[in-house]
Amino acid sequence: MPELRNDFLWGGATSASQYEGAAKAGGRGLSHMDYIRRVKKADSDKTFPINVTWEMFQDHKKHESDYNFPFRRGVDFYDHYKEDIALLGEMGFKTFRMSISWSRLFPTGMEETPCEEGVQFYHNVFKECHKYGIDPLVTMIHYDIPVHLTETLNGWESPKMIDLFVRYTKFLIDEYKDEVKYWITFNEINMIMNSSYLGGGMFVEKSSKSNEQCVHQALHHQLIASALTVAYFHEHAPHSLVGNMIARLQCYPYTCQSADVLATQQQNQFNYFPTDIQVKGSYPASISNYYRKNGIEIEWYPDYQSVLENGKVDFAAISYYHTSVISAEPDKAEPIGAFVRNLENPYNETTDWGWGIDPTGLRLSLNDMNDRYGVPIFIVENGLGAHDELTPDGQIHDTYRIEYLKAHIQAIKDAVGDGCNVMGYTPWGCIDLVSCGDGQMTKRYGFVYVDADDEGNGSYRRYRKDSFYWYKQVIESNGAGV
Repeated sequence: MPELRNDFLWGGATSASQYEGAAKAGGRGLSHMDYIRRVKKADSDKTFPINVTWEMFQDHKKHESDYNFPFRRGVDFYDHYKEDIALLGEMGFKTFRMSISWSRLFPTGMEETPCEEGVQFYHNVFKECHKYGIDPLVTMIHYDIPVHLTETLNGWESPKMIDLFVRYTKFLIDEYKDEVKYWITFNEINMIMNSSYLGGGMFVEKSSKSNEQCVHQALHHQLIASALTVAYFHEHAPHSLVGNMIARLQCYPYTCQSADVLATQQQNQFNYFPTDIQVKGSYPASISNYYRKNGIEIEWYPDYQSVLENGKVDFAAISYYHTSVISAEPDKAEPIGAFVRNLENPYNETTDWGWGIDPTGLRLSLNDMNDRYGVPIFIVENGLGAHDELTPDGQIHDTYRIEYLKAHIQAIKDAVGDGCNVMGYTPWGCIDLVSCGDGQMTKRYGFVYVDADDEGNGSYRRYRKDSFYWYKQVIESNGAGV
């Protein structure tokens, strides 16, 4: 049986905006995600992720005291970080993926110096991680930007965001380089093409450009900001590693007709191109062709080719949740790069939220990326969002989650047997947090249950699920027991 490397990085993943809470504590400023309002949807509604229009944003600001803004409270990691990290240590985590809230350090994003309480908070978190032998894996930005930058610059549409972000990330590197060994610049950098507000903190309707032109210009700014950060990182933190990240959207043809196969190839190329740029240092021909055919004219950052070439990452990270099927037929065709699609694969079971369960798709993705890039691959998000029931005696029997994760870990081991260089695995929401889909707590991913509901009611007490004890054994055996 294939064996994982001895230094395989087992752990779990969170984000500041969904987990940290304490939106105004310690001088923190609000982020653009703090203006995403909880609106109840049916579980079967595949609309993802939430988008916010300028009109909605103005309404949310006007009714701040009336609406439910779940990302402002998260699950209060801010006040529970010692307890939570102790739970991760009990499971034997080797790494803990978390992100830093830009607005906790620089409340508006425009400040020259950071908020000291925010700076110290992350020092405290890292110290607590090291107490249990856990290496933090830090995402520099997990979507959230200071809301001031959304209002004044229209987020990542503005090239001014590049300098502001790089100033922020240089501070992170200089301040925490001796405490953090693993970094990621942007979470799911391709998400901006699915939700311009979530991924870019911007309102496309306020731009003078077309929607697609606006989005791809903003993505270019993010890619440049990442490359400049990576170049600085390699110079000032040479003993650490920095990677990129995309939402990996493995696609299959709906039929074996050549038109469907071609459409699928184009979808997969589109999904990969940000990683192509961040690993290889240049735009691929396929996306340059796409821009030409669709009249997308990018205002290129000065000397962008050398900037990208000098800012190549050390590893490629992905989130992996499901696969999709692609049809070229006009009545079945869907937007290129869409995260969740309506065509269903009849060979896959689905989650409570209608996402196809496909562990073999993970093996396919890992093999594809291994051949394409030749750098280590890190699966930094994967998991099953499900309804969990807390029994009267404080138990959560989530065998469905164990079976899901077991199948995906086996797929990773199979991919390693195929020759893939996989460096780690951090399932999403290792401690329950607010789901990004529609700001709910009902959709749970964690090994640890948090007693909170969609409205923010509850004790916020933590409970170990059955999967907690199972994952502990997986880590102890380095996956041998799967």
